[in-house]
Amino acid sequence: QVQLVQSGGGLVQAGDSLRLSCTASARSLDDYRLAWFRQVPGKEREFVSVIGWRSNRSFYSKSVEGRFTVSRDSAKSTVYLQMNSLEFEDTAVYFCAASSSTGFSYSQATDYLFWGQGTQVTVSS
Repeated sequence: QVQLVQSGGGLVQAGDSLRLSCTASARSLDDYRLAWFRQVPGKEREFVSVIGWRSNRSFYSKSVEGRFTVSRDSAKSTVYLQMNSLEFEDTAVYFCAASSSTGFSYSQATDYLFWGQGTQVTVSS
């Protein structure tokens, strides 16, 4: 069982930066991958980024690659999403998620069992 508590988010202007945090409570996160998704009303949850806790390997969606950076702090059991050069289209509710799956699929919401509460990011143009 993993509990995820998110913090960060808010209202920023286009071009600004923002950092989201997600702190996990679990006996060990070594076998987990932690991901970020986002969702706007009326649309499906969209994959943003994922990081393997043990490997520290990360992957990004094409829409954020080069602007967003995912990282993790093992001592704090926290994963971060640093978002730079924010665009209006980045406006969404952002969720962190955790999965212990070792399968190749990592970008579908159905790949993840545990979810954070979500946090709103609003980018004004």
